[in-house]
Amino acid sequence: MTFTAIDFETATAFHPCSVGIVTVENGIVVDEFVTLIQPPNNLYNPYTIQVHGIYPRDTARAKNFLQVFPEIQKRIQNRVVVAHNESFDRNVLAKSMVYYGLDYADLNIASKWECTVKIYKAKGLKPTKLSDCCRAMNIKLQHHEALSDARACAQLFLKQ
Repeated sequence: MTFTAIDFETATAFHPCSVGIVTVENGIVVDEFVTLIQPPNNLYNPYTIQVHGIYPRDTARAKNFLQVFPEIQKRIQNRVVVAHNESFDRNVLAKSMVYYGLDYADLNIASKWECTVKIYKAKGLKPTKLSDCCRAMNIKLQHHEALSDARACAQLFLKQ
């Protein structure tokens, strides 16, 4: 199995404040990447801070999405991309790219997304939150930490 798992944490709406990416080649993790991302004007919704614990002070000196994008692009372009609740992460990526004037179509991933929520729902697992799936599959998780979530998603996809 060769794919890339991705997880975004967001500051507001679709503006990411962190991304975790795990690259899997032939069933083996070969690369991991995580970084904080400064959202526009470094603005946060108080609710999102409660969810992931990332504060404006944490991203005050971080690169913005446009500056981080080359690292994201080289890990996901032309690949199968896996996310837990892929519509959320796909939306964050696509809308952030539009915001910064980047063309989502250039990534060549539009038809290559896989969703571990859908996979585990189809297997009859309920509920299908990432934490529930990880508990059921005995996968270690530090929930809402982007790299941990991406690692867990990769493991869920490998164990399907």
